[in-house]
Amino acid sequence: MKKNEIDIITMGCSKNLVDSELLMKQFEANGYHCVHDSKRPQGEIAVINTCGFIGDAKQESIDTILEFVQRKQEGKVRKLYVMGCLSQRYQKELEAEIPEVDKFYGKYNYKLLLSELGKAEVPACNGRRHLTTPRHYAYVKISEGCDRHCAYCAIPIITGKHVSRPKEEILQEVREMVADGVKEFQIIAQELTYYGLDIDGKHHITDLISDMADIPGVKWIRLHYAYPNQFPMDLLDVMREKPNVCKYLDIALQHISDHMLDRMHRHVTKKETMELIQAIREKVPGIHIRTTLLVGFPGETEEDFQELMEFVKWAKFERMGAFAYSEEEGTYSAKHYEDDVPEEVKQSRLDQLMALQQDISAEVEAEKVGKVLKVIIDRKEGDYYIGRTEFCSPEVDPEVLIPATKRLRVGNFYDVKITSSEEFDLYGELV
Repeated sequence: MKKNEIDIITMGCSKNLVDSELLMKQFEANGYHCVHDSKRPQGEIAVINTCGFIGDAKQESIDTILEFVQRKQEGKVRKLYVMGCLSQRYQKELEAEIPEVDKFYGKYNYKLLLSELGKAEVPACNGRRHLTTPRHYAYVKISEGCDRHCAYCAIPIITGKHVSRPKEEILQEVREMVADGVKEFQIIAQELTYYGLDIDGKHHITDLISDMADIPGVKWIRLHYAYPNQFPMDLLDVMREKPNVCKYLDIALQHISDHMLDRMHRHVTKKETMELIQAIREKVPGIHIRTTLLVGFPGETEEDFQELMEFVKWAKFERMGAFAYSEEEGTYSAKHYEDDVPEEVKQSRLDQLMALQQDISAEVEAEKVGKVLKVIIDRKEGDYYIGRTEFCSPEVDPEVLIPATKRLRVGNFYDVKITSSEEFDLYGELV
């Protein structure tokens, strides 16, 4: 057990990761050494940043807490703290069920942990982070919370109303990270396109991204978690015109049949969704769209599902994830709908959808063979350097494997000719 060492374990999404990074910076300013997501935790203190989004994620967070409770009982860790979405939502229940945890914090009050350890917040470090990602890329969270009340989603219950960060604060954060060597920025929010609406009733995502693109040293900006309803179309002009705004958009659509969209409270129709996708593709030629779909929502018929399959064939999403509905207490659907699609039907639909996407992905990646693409190198693994194109977000999208015959620098850009492809990866050689 290492004295003054803190192990921080982050569950769930990149928005949580940003919170962990902010906390690590404060700990370090107070003289602690922080280790993130260690395979062999050795610190005297452990902090688990939990996820509370869906059943599987909650279970994984609880399992991790229990694993560390056991470590504490064995004398391998002195203090155990829990923060994040799960404890934001279930603090009382968790305190009763797992009394071995020294203290539970929510999603926003985690800095109180410093005073619990007899330390104080260091104002000079406010807003600064200890990056846990490779040093050439970082996540930038531009807002918290969400004002969309989709029927299935517990996030607004956990995170509260949408609150945009001041634009100048975000731009300053980006400038500081550029000075530290960051080149690529993943812009994240629960609902990206809503940015600014809580400030003055207007969409400000377009000005924010445009101003960010003008900061010298910003090489790539990639946009995550947009929403189809009232999508700010001028954002597409910025994407087309600014070479460092990646032709990539992560926009969760969830479903396509009007029956499902209505029951899900998505405030958008099938016709509007299809028109939006066409407009995005027309305005930004070559764009890669990532989406997330939800199957097995209460009331989903076989007809609804087949409509979704046809839509995916039509849209040919370059990137797609999907998940089966799991009922979340407190949500509209948990209160008003019966979870009436059998588990095996949900799983079967999910499998069919992902099998279809696998074929589409193979086709999309095969079209890149013979092309020369700009690639950023993330790491070296065995005999290959592993990199990504502008169409690929870290950890979720295809990668480019380049034989390590010459020495490449991690974090540098190279022109790579794509020589072959698999369903989810590309192979290439330096030009």
